[in-house]
Amino acid sequence: MKVLVVGGTGHIGSYLVPRLTGGGHEVTVVARRSQPQYADHRFGWPQVKWMVADRSIEEGTDAWSRRMRQVTADVVIDALAYAPEQNRMMVDAFKGRIRHFIHIGTVWAYGPAERVPYEESDPRRPITDYGRKKAQIEAELQQEWRDSGFPVTILHPGHICGRKWLPIDPQGSRDGVGVYRKLASGEPVVLPDTGLATIHHVHADDISQLCERAMARPNVSLGESFSAVGPYAMSLAGCCRAVASLFGKEPVLKFVPLAEMVKHVGKASARIIEEHVNHSPCASIAKGQRLLGYQPRYTTEQIYAESIEYLLESGQLKLD
Repeated sequence: MKVLVVGGTGHIGSYLVPRLTGGGHEVTVVARRSQPQYADHRFGWPQVKWMVADRSIEEGTDAWSRRMRQVTADVVIDALAYAPEQNRMMVDAFKGRIRHFIHIGTVWAYGPAERVPYEESDPRRPITDYGRKKAQIEAELQQEWRDSGFPVTILHPGHICGRKWLPIDPQGSRDGVGVYRKLASGEPVVLPDTGLATIHHVHADDISQLCERAMARPNVSLGESFSAVGPYAMSLAGCCRAVASLFGKEPVLKFVPLAEMVKHVGKASARIIEEHVNHSPCASIAKGQRLLGYQPRYTTEQIYAESIEYLLESGQLKLD
């Protein structure tokens, strides 16, 4: 099929595009630069057709809508729509002209789960602006499906990671290599409360797998949303243990109230940790397994192992 990938050079696209070209699809990527950010351009990318454009700039005029209306595609995958207005432009441009539209959402659209694992049919109660906008996009797309048959599928990734894109760390933040160095050397790591808040990672290649499976089974994927996450969520304490074990260590953990984390990690990291603790995502993949045959290749432990291996190989993580 002819596939248009909007935002195809980022975290998801770096794995999705080679899958699509390897599957024999004719792929056009819309991006600001004709170069993948997290992948080797020699592998799976030479067949790609490039459309160089800055979406954020062109959306300020009619340029983006005109560009999209000129595209001929069977499938459109939008990994870069963060506001309902952006999504409406895409729907208007492609309504009645494509076989499948896949929107990349987020588990932040779910909000904190009141029962776990969270299922796609559970009510949306987002608590962040990002989550509320993504939930609105999902609702509008599903209304379009009901009203006009607009052929949409929505995927909701968890915490996206890959070999060159660090996962949310075992402290619930993005503290670079600091936490990994401490866990590798047996230094104490501070966790909020009891350390039982959960995070739910997903490797970008598994999101790409789910995307492929949705394309291959439109009879069961159209009009539906699917959680794109790993096989299970893990607690922060469990993530610390998994990382420490890679270095033959047991984690040395110190627990403090969430409000006191700022004293140990600073304001920026404390805000990220608080957001993750408040959400504590844990989503079910049963629907994707049942309808699409989705089977994640990566567990959280394997995601950490791959990412830390890259940190060591690239010299970003140095151990005494």
